[in-house]
Amino acid sequence: MRAFQNPLLSATLSSLALIAPFPASAFYLPGVAPTSYRIGDEVPLYVNSLTPTDTDDDRKLRSVFSFDYYHDAFHYCKPKDGPKNIQESLGSIIFGDRIKTSAYVLRMGQNETCKATCGSQIFPPDDAKFVNSRINQGYDMNWLIDGLPAAQQLMDPEDNSTFYSPGFALGYVYAEDDETPQEDMIPIFNNHYNIFVDFHQAGHDSYRVVGVLVEPMSLKSSKNVNGDQAQCGDIDHPLVLSEDSTTEVTFTYSVFWRDSATPFATRWDKYLHVYDPRIHWLSLVNSAVIVIFLITTVSTILVRTLRKDIARYNRLDQFALDDLSGTSAVEDGVQEDSGWKLVHGDVFRAPKNPLLLSVLLGNGAQLFMMAGFTIAFAMLGFLSPSNRGALGTIMILLYTFFGSIGGYVSARTYKSFGGEKWKQNFALTPLALPLVVFSTFFLLNLFVWARQASGAVPFLTMFVIVGLWFVISVPLSIAGSWAGFRHPAVEAPVRTNQIPRQIPQASGYLRPLPSMLIAGVLPFGAIFVELYFIMNSIWFSKVYYMFGFLFVCYGLMIMTCASVTVLMVYFVLCAEDYHWQWRSFFTAGASAGYVFLSAILYWLRALSFTSWTSGVLYLGYSALISLMVFVLTGSIGFFASWMFVLKIYRSIKVD
Repeated sequence: MRAFQNPLLSATLSSLALIAPFPASAFYLPGVAPTSYRIGDEVPLYVNSLTPTDTDDDRKLRSVFSFDYYHDAFHYCKPKDGPKNIQESLGSIIFGDRIKTSAYVLRMGQNETCKATCGSQIFPPDDAKFVNSRINQGYDMNWLIDGLPAAQQLMDPEDNSTFYSPGFALGYVYAEDDETPQEDMIPIFNNHYNIFVDFHQAGHDSYRVVGVLVEPMSLKSSKNVNGDQAQCGDIDHPLVLSEDSTTEVTFTYSVFWRDSATPFATRWDKYLHVYDPRIHWLSLVNSAVIVIFLITTVSTILVRTLRKDIARYNRLDQFALDDLSGTSAVEDGVQEDSGWKLVHGDVFRAPKNPLLLSVLLGNGAQLFMMAGFTIAFAMLGFLSPSNRGALGTIMILLYTFFGSIGGYVSARTYKSFGGEKWKQNFALTPLALPLVVFSTFFLLNLFVWARQASGAVPFLTMFVIVGLWFVISVPLSIAGSWAGFRHPAVEAPVRTNQIPRQIPQASGYLRPLPSMLIAGVLPFGAIFVELYFIMNSIWFSKVYYMFGFLFVCYGLMIMTCASVTVLMVYFVLCAEDYHWQWRSFFTAGASAGYVFLSAILYWLRALSFTSWTSGVLYLGYSALISLMVFVLTGSIGFFASWMFVLKIYRSIKVD
């Protein structure tokens, strides 16, 4: 879940639109305030973890583990006083960023040619084997200059447009021809970097970085000459790390500063690229039209049918009164009660396991608020890609502070169910689901730690998260639960019979499993387009910024969950089955099963892991995401159904 996380999500185009018209001295959103340099000022270059990306041969991801830039096996040069950690946000740490200082020296406007970062490094065979394996898996290096990621320039084959893709290759695999088998390909290690920095003049002797490109090269015969000066080798003789003997490597770099007309406010434009945006637009519009048509059709049919039902039931009641005064209802050809009115004495009966359902609903409400506010903030441009990890941080904080909402919803729902174990409700609401998520995350983190990957969340950070939860979220949840129990329970419009009514056996699509499979696919259809782009952002370390589209999809998902679940509950009640509470939750929540299935299909299409631990992490994080979707959509379906049931039974006359 690096993405949801990490490589995770970033800011939207709307954020760029908001700040683009402002002059250099205007107000800037948090995280995007410009840094100005004078000629000769040092511009820090920070290094980040090495991350896997798709390989050139089959465009598939082969690993999910990231590695620290200063991992011993890479032998990268360190600053003279040692690398120092750069302060990061909570979301940045959780999503795998490990940003540190580097030995590279860049000065504004001053070109440098063939400089050595340090003396020659010796690669023993074991380290060479480790690095060659990372090259075969398509790892990228990640640098940061003034908040911008060092990128490689790529071309979109659809429209021949160029764009910046964050990260650049650790090395590449050489093959004599297309028929060379994988095991005979030669991994080439890049040890020289041409750094192209685009800068824009904002004022007198005031310059700002607006773009960073890195062209990695492999030069076998590079050597130190004097101090930090070096003699770069010939590009025709690439460097291959020997797995049988030691290899001497000299790391060099060159810096070229390029004047650019791109202003600071739009410097991220070249990084935000979508392959074939027409397909994205058409798919999104197509999904929106289908979903809106579905909702309109369902709503129209349901409203018309309900009006007839309510009018018929109320007529029956009137005839019954007339019959008591001597007038027979049979004379008017009106039949006895049927359909959903028959179960009016049982429809508000408490469900099985009301405590568990109320706890899930409280957490679902908490997720609902967190997701909505996060997407809204990102869409309005308050989460800049320059502020790494901002999205993850705001998600964690919002979910923490919305603990009061979760506690209130859980407690009041449980009270309406007639629950009496209020102490358990108070405790389980803020602890049950987070405990499951944290335990799974902790176990998955052990796999990352065992691989010595940098993506392993430090135990200190985990203690901070736990402390944050118990210090802020748990008290807020308890306070919300107290407020929920003090409020009156939701009054049922009809009395509940003492003896439960016998439920006829359901058939066809009204059985639980078929109804879940049919209804669950519809909410998934509203989000599957954006889900694909989010998956690319998470696993391929891409910048996600289409929060406007995501906001629309979120709204469509809410409407679809509500309308489809209400329709299914109506059919269930007409079949005289009054166990609608859990049924509505699972009907809408079934969309999570399709989310997990899409993750499996995505694995088959875009991933080709070389280790079983990568598969475990992928499936584990996919299961966690699906669990969150299940709780969220299930809660939407339940509350929509609850409102619907209250509405229709308040509309009829019952003795």
